[in-house]
Parts: sequence; structure tokens; C-alpha cells
Amino acid sequence: MSKAPAELKYVETHEWLRLEADGSVTIGITDHAQELLGDVVYVELPAVGSVLAKDAQAGVVESVKAASDVYAPIAGEVVAINDELVGAPETVNADPYGAAWFFRIKPADASVLDGLMSADDYLGQIGA
Repeated sequence: MSKAPAELKYVETHEWLRLEADGSVTIGITDHAQELLGDVVYVELPAVGSVLAKDAQAGVVESVKAASDVYAPIAGEVVAINDELVGAPETVNADPYGAAWFFRIKPADASVLDGLMSADDYLGQIGA
């Protein structure tokens, strides 16, 4: 059964978002996404300093089953990436909402977070 922490926001492409105290937004993939992928073996992340448009490809996650794009759920500048994830991609399977965050973005417009899905909405969408 997929989990979706209530304090996060979600998008249809299975990314989660967490607003940080400094105004940046941390982004990762959901528990449901990692379950569908299976054992993750490779993660490609965006470059720090790159400016991403909403819904632009921001990275790639590969598993023993498939490769899947990771999208920027909001527009903004990448201010940090999770370097540890590149060396230990299996962390995505073990801790998708914690240690396996993908990147942090400085949003072009933080108010867009208000229009994203709640945990209940997301779980309803995936039929959980």
C-alpha cells in the first residue's frame, strides 16, 4: 500500500513537494512511483543553477524494470541536488520521502503550491 505524508504536496506525474523554511521547495518521487519502478539502479539529477520550466524534464530514474523521467512540478531555479542519491540510487526504494529527495528548487512563484494535490487527493488518484 502506497504512503503519502499529509504535509507534502503531490502532482499527477508522481513527484512530491515540500516547502522548506527558507522558501525553497524539495522535490522527490512518491512511494507509489518507486513501487511501480521496482529496484532503482540509477538516478540522473538536474544541474545546480539550471532554471526549469514547469513540467520540464528534470532528471531520470532507472530501475531493473524501466527508465522514467522526473519532471519539475513547478518552475524555478535548482538550488541543490541530492549528490548522495547518485551514488546510492537504491535509497529511492528505502526512503522516498526522506533521504531520497532529488533536488531543491527556488520557485518562480511559491503560490502555485496551493493548487497542487493534497495527500488524500493523490492517494485517490492512484486508487490507494
